[in-house]
Amino acid sequence: MIQSMTGYGKAECICGNNKITVEIRSVNGKNSDISLKTQIIPREKEIEVRQLISSILQRGNIDLFTTVEAVSENSGRTINNQIFISYLKQLSAIAEESGESLGFDKAAEIIMRLPDVVETQKKDKDNEDQNADWIILKEAVQSATEMLVQFRQTEGKRLEEDIITRIKLIISYLIEIEKYENERSVQIKERIKARLEEITSEIDTNRLEQELIYYLEKLDITEEKVRLKQHCSYFLETMTKEEYPGKKLGFISQEIGREINTLGTKASHAGIQKWVVMMKDELEKIKEQVLNVL
Repeated sequence: MIQSMTGYGKAECICGNNKITVEIRSVNGKNSDISLKTQIIPREKEIEVRQLISSILQRGNIDLFTTVEAVSENSGRTINNQIFISYLKQLSAIAEESGESLGFDKAAEIIMRLPDVVETQKKDKDNEDQNADWIILKEAVQSATEMLVQFRQTEGKRLEEDIITRIKLIISYLIEIEKYENERSVQIKERIKARLEEITSEIDTNRLEQELIYYLEKLDITEEKVRLKQHCSYFLETMTKEEYPGKKLGFISQEIGREINTLGTKASHAGIQKWVVMMKDELEKIKEQVLNVL
């Protein structure tokens, strides 16, 4: 089953007093372009994270985000007594000057909203704690990445169904073209006959036969039809058998396009041209889808 390069994954973990949410998104890209939009991952671990993501996702423009939320609102937070008392004295002085009474509860409620009153006590972690947190965070990154793969697989199934339908349409249009072969041959013969009747001078029979053979070979579309069928079969085979066929499918679709264009050039028949245009329309839609195939 093919995978889309578009996807989204999310995972959460607890590190110390914080809940960390890891989100990872990807869209189509020619190579693996990974952007770590977070300060949670230590700089010395960034290469390891990039290698982990790249090994799982292979290709795409990939963005990783993290958000941090305190598990306990008051964990590690203390009141700075000196700043609190300083604010309290200032508020009391202002209330006294204005002739207003200000109770302690009301003053405390105001002061607790002011800057630097509440401090967060940062606990220095030893190496063992840091390593434990890193292992937890790395597992969350891997879980989010694997969830993104599941998203890609679901989207890939939809892509596969759509592409197969369009390839089969191209093959069916080729069958329709073959129905015009007899009519086309008759038209070519009549055209040649009419031109010959216009010639009044003596004709070199041998030279005429050579020119006719060259002309008929030039207009013959048998090889193009055979190659087009082969390319379509190879396209379907590659899509179902290879794990990451995106780039190869792009190359095969180019070859399919060449054969369709040659068919249109050689056809010289209005009915065939109509089916050629329909083939081109389906192929353009296939190419757009293939750009998103991993």
